[in-house]
Amino acid sequence: MTATATATSTPLLELRGVSKSFGAVQALSEVDFDVHAGEVVGLVGDNGAGKSTLVKVMSGIHLPDAGRYLFDGRERRVSGPNDPAGFGVATVYQDLALCDNLDVVANLFIGREEISGGPARLIRELDEPAMEKQAAELLKTFSINIPSLRAEVGMMSGGQRQSIAIARSLVGDARVVLLDEPTAALGVAQTAQVLALVRRLREQGLGVVVISHNLADVFEVCDRIFVMRLGRKAGVYDAAGSTPEEIVAAITGGRGTVRTQAAAARDAAADGEEAAG
Repeated sequence: MTATATATSTPLLELRGVSKSFGAVQALSEVDFDVHAGEVVGLVGDNGAGKSTLVKVMSGIHLPDAGRYLFDGRERRVSGPNDPAGFGVATVYQDLALCDNLDVVANLFIGREEISGGPARLIRELDEPAMEKQAAELLKTFSINIPSLRAEVGMMSGGQRQSIAIARSLVGDARVVLLDEPTAALGVAQTAQVLALVRRLREQGLGVVVISHNLADVFEVCDRIFVMRLGRKAGVYDAAGSTPEEIVAAITGGRGTVRTQAAAARDAAADGEEAAG
């Protein structure tokens, strides 16, 4: 059962009719996708369904063959990753891309370092106090607990590392965060830590897209679930009104053979309304 959008406002990020092929392989076929402010959308599908390609279109790594890219209700021209980043789209990939031998502050500001001293100074230095202050404020805003701002990232737990990678994506003016398998290979406690951070991102009004194979995590934090199959949109589901069995059926194409009690009850109610009409 396809759900309506959870919000009536203009989506923060929206793709319309996006298609992408790699030679003879059609990776995406006329896909529509959207995420609103203050919403978490789960992006699920089997291997090869097109999830990664869709995320790379959102982040500007892949340019679609056809379709439209809208941000804040306006059509935008995307020619590479810098364009979505400029709109406010941040991506945290599964490999995290952290520098294990650097501390938290250095990782948060890598490539965006604050520099002290004006142009008249011959020697310009990193403004460590300013970066440390901003790092502390950012981690406090999202309740991210770490041993120390100056602790090496390589010595931290998987959950802390994931949280730092997400925090790094928020340095600047991020409004949409794309998370690629954020709980993969994490233990129970670390997974809970990351999912709590995802909720705080939603509470702060960000749009969040969670790409995951773990349906338990998806149902725990997502408002809507976007299912892909063979490069196409297989359905968009209201997480609160759906079941894992329904999502698995959509992923595998088994809607005709997999029916849940909830789906049967809804169909029966709809049939009753039609008969009464």
